[in-house]
Amino acid sequence: MIIEEIPPALAGERLDRVVSLLADITRSEAAALVADGFVQVDGAPSLVGKVRLVVGMQIVIDESGVPGPADPEPDASVPCNVVYADDDVIVIDKPVGQVVHPGAGNPTGTLVNGLLARYPDIAGVGEQGRPGIVHRLDIGTTGLLVVARTQDAYESLVGALAERSVTREYLALVWGHPEANQGVIDAPLGRDPRDPLRMAIVASGRPARTRFEVVERFGRPRVTLVRCRLETGRTHQIRVHLEGTGHPVVGDATYGGARSQIHLDRPFLHAARLAFTHPATGERREFESPLPADLQHILDGLHSGALEQ
Repeated sequence: MIIEEIPPALAGERLDRVVSLLADITRSEAAALVADGFVQVDGAPSLVGKVRLVVGMQIVIDESGVPGPADPEPDASVPCNVVYADDDVIVIDKPVGQVVHPGAGNPTGTLVNGLLARYPDIAGVGEQGRPGIVHRLDIGTTGLLVVARTQDAYESLVGALAERSVTREYLALVWGHPEANQGVIDAPLGRDPRDPLRMAIVASGRPARTRFEVVERFGRPRVTLVRCRLETGRTHQIRVHLEGTGHPVVGDATYGGARSQIHLDRPFLHAARLAFTHPATGERREFESPLPADLQHILDGLHSGALEQ
């Protein structure tokens, strides 16, 4: 069940579009959900998707009316940068621009489609529509993630994530200089009440914790390279937490990081280190990924002074 109050940012929008955005489903699926009576507006079913919404209206979406996701098809044309694979797990170094699994707006061409062509045994592992996927990276975030090849491996890794025994470290370049060289950002995350397409620090949100430490500070422009370790895995967690401290990620247009001093068309955020206990052998496995070329170019420019403003 999704319950949202319409913010100013969505005033005047059609009901079916808002349902599509909030439930992360296609426009046609949203229209069908409305027509079938699974959406209420201010306590009463609304069967017309084209109705325009106003600020303060309350929308209740019963997701049980959404059809389950279709099984994704294998697609050998989708690249998969596999850095390790055995009978139980696959470790991927994801490039920028690649979507991890099918969803609204990205039904094909995802990492999952490519993996199914190479490892058909992941079909049926984990959640429907996202076989084998244990955790995700945003489309603009690069780096390491682990995929399960068996149901036992999936359940083991999901449990390890919940117990915070999986190490996920990211490198991020942020605007400004954090006061402390290290610390913990402990702030709950939920949908931004002013814009449901964004996440925000909200008192009613889900618990979220991010550890950070300063790696290097730069003076011109005034930015800082930080290492972040996830203790929880909420949507956009690092990006929102860093914005909340007043130090948004460089290049992050969604969360205040797109500025003219450094031109970057995606967030400077890279999943650089991944470590977990192997679900079958019990061995601790660790993997590292170097910065991709676009982010390394920015860092080189900071070191050489080429980006001084």
